[in-house]
Amino acid sequence: MTDGDDLIEREKRYEAVFSKKPMPIVDGDGVYVYDEDGNEYLDMGASYGVMGVGHANPRVVEAIEEQARSFTYAQASYATPERAALMEALMDATPDALDRLFLSNAGTEVNEAAIKFARGSTDGDSTGVVAAKRGFHGRTFGSISATWKSKYREPFAPTVPDFEFASYNDVESLKETVDDGTAMVLLEPIQGEGGIYPAEADYLSAARDLCDDHGAYLVFDEIQTGMGRTGEMWAHEHYDVTPDALTTAKSLGGGLPISAIVCTEEMTEIPKGSHGGTYCGNPVAVAAARAAVEYTVEENLPANAARAGERLVSGVEALDTDRIVDVRGEGLMVGVQVRGRAGRYLSGLAREGILGLTAGTNVIRFLPPLTLEDEHVDEVVDALGEVFG
Repeated sequence: MTDGDDLIEREKRYEAVFSKKPMPIVDGDGVYVYDEDGNEYLDMGASYGVMGVGHANPRVVEAIEEQARSFTYAQASYATPERAALMEALMDATPDALDRLFLSNAGTEVNEAAIKFARGSTDGDSTGVVAAKRGFHGRTFGSISATWKSKYREPFAPTVPDFEFASYNDVESLKETVDDGTAMVLLEPIQGEGGIYPAEADYLSAARDLCDDHGAYLVFDEIQTGMGRTGEMWAHEHYDVTPDALTTAKSLGGGLPISAIVCTEEMTEIPKGSHGGTYCGNPVAVAAARAAVEYTVEENLPANAARAGERLVSGVEALDTDRIVDVRGEGLMVGVQVRGRAGRYLSGLAREGILGLTAGTNVIRFLPPLTLEDEHVDEVVDALGEVFG
């Protein structure tokens, strides 16, 4: 049996960036994870939504094992059976207007690709990128330049030029920001890190119209909202708006690092070889992603996310407490805004065997596996009732 305190100290001795939570995770199964003492926790954070198909999903595990026994790496310029199968599965699951894709390793990388594709495929004078206040798009240089909160940008200033921010869900602010110098508008259909704020339909429609009027590309960051999390395969499907590209990661790989940008052919009019990456489309990650996409579609996880999410929101709203300010989101992307700091309530939930996340300082964020069942939802609601007292 692994000693938890020793394990934490061993990592802390060398860790350069991450702080360590007081509980090591040594096992996972479905919607649950386990610590070194065998204690069971309902994983309502799923590592920021990564485990959409659940921990140790048998389909994903089988795909990984089979591919790893065959070969573990082939440069993306070589065609492989699994990569072709994933491309076809993703194309079948995305809007017909999007007919090209690029595979990478993390969400921030495909947002970087979106920036390069947009700037490289528009007129040379169109270099501007418009993103939204409260938005979050990653931690590499282009992505933090499109991320609003100053704590992500200022330590590394100056960031990439020609980035502007419009107020979220404010059509007039968009109109004041998007112009003929704009190459791309980058928006989350539901803001995740910013506090679980769904977009309003007229806001996304206005973004589409403005991009059309000014020759810019509309890109939806579906890294957290995609792969069925909001009750549709892609969150933008809740709106009658089709982007020029969507970026996705998190749940895509079933736990392995992989990401994708799916876009129009027009948006890829850049010189061959001007973008790429050594591990893009790694065969093992690709095999896991193909299994995750197929499982999500075949098991209709978006429908389950819609049903379970509705039950969760209704249950939380029915709690007799004055500590809840608001409950919002779509499907199994749910934010519970509380009075005071959310961290104290998350500590209480952990003592009740429930793991969650924050979104800002005062929002409890739930991004559980999409395999969540009614009994799990009720367990969360009961635990919140205990924590809110």
